[in-house]
Amino acid sequence: MAAYKPVVVQACPKLGERITQDTLYWRGDKTPVQIKEFGAINKIDFSPVPPYNYAVTASSRIHIYGRYSQEPIKTFSRFRDAAYCATYRDDGRLLAAGSEDGSVCLFDVSGKAPLRQFEGHTKPVHVVAFLSDKYRIFSGGDDYSSNLWDIPSATEIISYREHTDYVRCGCASKVNADVFITGSYDHTVKLFDARTKSSVMTIEHGHPVESVLLFPSGGLLVSAGGRYVKVWDVLKGGQLLVSLKNHHKTVTCLCLNSSGQRLLSGSLDRHVKIYSTTSYKVVHSFNYATSILSLALSPEDETIVVGMTNGVLNVKHRKPEEKNENSQKKRQPAYRTYVKGRTYMPKQEDFCVSKPVKRVLRKYDKLLRSFQSSKALDAVLEPPIMLHTPEVTVAVMQELHRRGTLRSALAGRDEKQVNLLLTFVARRVIEPRFTPVLVTVADMITDIYQPVVGQSAIVDKQFLKLQQAIGKEIDYQEELLEVLGMMDTLFATFTKKRDTCLEENKSNGVTEIIETSTNY
Repeated sequence: MAAYKPVVVQACPKLGERITQDTLYWRGDKTPVQIKEFGAINKIDFSPVPPYNYAVTASSRIHIYGRYSQEPIKTFSRFRDAAYCATYRDDGRLLAAGSEDGSVCLFDVSGKAPLRQFEGHTKPVHVVAFLSDKYRIFSGGDDYSSNLWDIPSATEIISYREHTDYVRCGCASKVNADVFITGSYDHTVKLFDARTKSSVMTIEHGHPVESVLLFPSGGLLVSAGGRYVKVWDVLKGGQLLVSLKNHHKTVTCLCLNSSGQRLLSGSLDRHVKIYSTTSYKVVHSFNYATSILSLALSPEDETIVVGMTNGVLNVKHRKPEEKNENSQKKRQPAYRTYVKGRTYMPKQEDFCVSKPVKRVLRKYDKLLRSFQSSKALDAVLEPPIMLHTPEVTVAVMQELHRRGTLRSALAGRDEKQVNLLLTFVARRVIEPRFTPVLVTVADMITDIYQPVVGQSAIVDKQFLKLQQAIGKEIDYQEELLEVLGMMDTLFATFTKKRDTCLEENKSNGVTEIIETSTNY
């Protein structure tokens, strides 16, 4: 008896993901490190100077992590309540942070107690940043105010009260030491100049602003709020350049890479999108476990750190580039080593020992081998196979039809089984790769269960769905044929015009030759 041959499942080619240079670059990371904090992480900020430690603000603490450490190397915990927005100064020596009680604290990175404490806000302070002259700090709070502080004297220079809702984000210009920007839940972004008593520019974002970012050149401003990331031209009075809507939920954080050519945005939809700052198209994206609140990229783009709502800190390091010059490759065996003995022909006196290959059959193959057609069909109608590998289900149906046992396998089923079978056929019959087989299956099901139509509301509903699916597909095919006919007409017209033009050119050429010869 011949050995049983397993069912051949036709493999259809799948559309692969487009591999670009950005894809290769952003995928070149090590396995991420997960660090658990005490609460939701509202801010991550890298030190601008080596060794590029980063400050993580969560709950009532600020933790300083080394580049590759999984434990904090320093902790600032002198807060009565929650801490917000710990930010480094440009020289990496000082750290400023806001707090729930409305105070702004200034820390020396090498110390523990605050060097300065600025009192002036009446509600929690969520925004703190240094101006580029390194001697002034601006802050924004839930009391709708934006204050400017002098570090040496620990006094308030000026207070702006132009926002009408919470001030939740801000940034300072690196080009001009007097310019800083704040974003508020009143849907506006305001640009302030410390030399004036009021804002010099107001931009309407349209949604509560969660994050703002100024390009290093100072000419472009990025605001994030709602599902939108918008880019504004500051030099043209706040003209809108691009509005991006690639997230499904609120965008919470923004950051730029070291060259300024890539913009990163994090959102509550658990995704980090990476945009090209030349075309503002998404070039790559990351997916995380929970909603994202904060995001930071190291100055050398070597580390990306993401803070989430569940207090988990996700740290990804880039893999070091392989140096081909210094590393000596291990010599691989020659090709003849692998093919040695493959062409050897046994002699008459040789005793050949063949190792039997054990073939593992799947459940449906075992049932088909024992001629249990109905059970084999049941095996491939299980939800995991139907949903994820429908080609297996269709291949078994095709094999049963080839054997002539498909009708008997479809017959004798109860309401639940018929409902499952009709659901699969109605969903997959419109796919071109399955249509030839499933049309035959649908005909057989209709012939077998036609006498019981009207006895079950569930089965009747599935028959109606099958009818609607086939009807829609027929309408689509008719429309496509009409479009195809139009295209054929257009192509035929273009061909005729081209032939006419060629004939005219030829006739003109002949006439010119005749005229030239008569002149002689």
